[in-house]
Amino acid sequence: MEPIDILRRYWGYDAFRECQAEIIGSVLDGHDTIGLLPTGGGKSITFQVPAMMLSGVTIVVTPLISLMKDQVDNLTAAGIPATAVHSGLSRSERTVALERIRLGRVRLAYFSPEKLTGRDFAAEIKTWDVSLIVVDEAHCISQWGYDFRPPYLRLADLRDTLPGVPVLALTASATPRVVADIAEKLHMHSPALYSRSFARDNISYIVRRTDDKESELLHILRSTSGSAIVYVRSRERTGRLASLIAAEGITAGFYHAGLDPHDKTARQDEWKSGRLRVMVATNAFGMGIDKPDVRLVVHYDLPPSLEEYYQEAGRAGRDGLPSFAVTLACAPDKGLLARRLSEEFPGREYILHVYERLGVFLNISVGAGLGQVYECDFRKMCRTFRLAERPTLSALRILTRAGAIEYSDDTDSRARVMITLPKRELYAVPLDDDCDSVLRELLRSYTGLFADFVRISEDAVAIKARMSVERVYQALLTMSRMHVLQYVPRREVPYVMYPTSRDETRHVVIPRAVYEDRLAVARERMEAMRDYVFDDGDCRVQRMLRYFGQADAAPCGKCDICRSRRPERTPADLAAGLRALLGSRPDGIRAEELRPYYRGRLFPVAIESLRRMVDDGAVSLRDGVFTLK
Repeated sequence: MEPIDILRRYWGYDAFRECQAEIIGSVLDGHDTIGLLPTGGGKSITFQVPAMMLSGVTIVVTPLISLMKDQVDNLTAAGIPATAVHSGLSRSERTVALERIRLGRVRLAYFSPEKLTGRDFAAEIKTWDVSLIVVDEAHCISQWGYDFRPPYLRLADLRDTLPGVPVLALTASATPRVVADIAEKLHMHSPALYSRSFARDNISYIVRRTDDKESELLHILRSTSGSAIVYVRSRERTGRLASLIAAEGITAGFYHAGLDPHDKTARQDEWKSGRLRVMVATNAFGMGIDKPDVRLVVHYDLPPSLEEYYQEAGRAGRDGLPSFAVTLACAPDKGLLARRLSEEFPGREYILHVYERLGVFLNISVGAGLGQVYECDFRKMCRTFRLAERPTLSALRILTRAGAIEYSDDTDSRARVMITLPKRELYAVPLDDDCDSVLRELLRSYTGLFADFVRISEDAVAIKARMSVERVYQALLTMSRMHVLQYVPRREVPYVMYPTSRDETRHVVIPRAVYEDRLAVARERMEAMRDYVFDDGDCRVQRMLRYFGQADAAPCGKCDICRSRRPERTPADLAAGLRALLGSRPDGIRAEELRPYYRGRLFPVAIESLRRMVDDGAVSLRDGVFTLK
């Protein structure tokens, strides 16, 4: 069976996107490979298709627990056996997952990087039939990348354990220096490099300078149509801006990492279905969301780097149709970027103070805690010790990069259940009415319960069983004590794991590569972001592409700088542009929706040209909507 046959059978596509087929071919030929595919470029296809063609298991390393869970769920739904191993699992869940891999019952096994290290695990993995190692978000292995994670450095040990297994490294945003670092850190052998241009020709990148961001945001939303994302850097601001937008009659919701998991899912579904036009969100929103028709991404606050900006802006226009990425900027934003940098890298003394306070808060004595996972109510800890939240969170992340702790707020909040009794014994167990009702609803609503842990919703079970959530919870605990099933209750707080025993604070080492070197790189990234927003010297896209190593990029012709330098358009130019625009909008367009495309004195000229096209019969006008005939 050829790769295209696998693509059609499991994903329903008739053709690969640019670079996908080349990467798949390189992997199947056994070559180490680096793939640079922009956001929305279909990275997962480049390893999921080979995984279905190779004989053994494909190991996928990714730092995003939520994303690996989504991918495992999607693969399982498509009939592809997959599993995931990460720090959010209980010991029994981890045992079941590893046993399935050992027995060859899965084609793809997703791991968080810290779970693939250690001498014991090296011995374990040698017993597996591994065909391919995939390192997703591979920029995390480079100290020059914007999201460096020390556990990734230990992936070289995995390569040395399996020297004959090819490695595929994937990332959406990497400078040439980061690409070279990826190859070196993963011990790659003359890797094949496949890269799609970072240019997104269908996106117009616009910077708007304003002293009133709220008014400008509302103006932009009123002047455009289609789904939109508004990115901010504050959880509090998500709700406030969503209310402001909704008050203007535009459907809007908000999203951030602190929401209840059920609220997250509900709001995401409302936005994806179109019931909400606008989602105001922190950068917690977007990863793995497959919505191709986002017409507008607005950055209300500036991100700290062009890498993050490019990924977030790139969620617009994945269907290839005209879209906008608008950045709102004001003079104080320059200083705000610098202040955020100081919060991202608090002083060394403060970092060590947070390490000491964390141990006290979790009640872990010096020399204890090795390998243990602890729930950590981050906000309660900050209140208890009067710690500022932003620098404290940064300190925990720096301590994680240093290997002193492992802090994660990417929690799996949904409960999980696996039935441990064989089917033939299950119905002979004497259960009270509540347990019997809950068990029946589990068997009706979920599949695979006898083979692996399955994520469930206690709320959904309660509704179907006509019980309170508390009674469902107690019934599950009762059956767990009776060894009918294993139940992992939902968890809604971050967790901390100690990879080594808790040290005396004076012995905690924060390497230069984790602090000073990364601070210098972060300062360079901040300056590049400032330059993109506040320097009007040349094409913004051209500058952004140079940053990513495309030195020969031509001006885009569509950013606000290029638009301001366009010569006067001829009537023929205007008519051609209007026809192309209407061709991308089958439902038509209202006059006001043309303003982002034809600003200033061009707007009335474009309207007049459009009316002439109506008179000529090329365009219809009904109820204020222009439609191409």
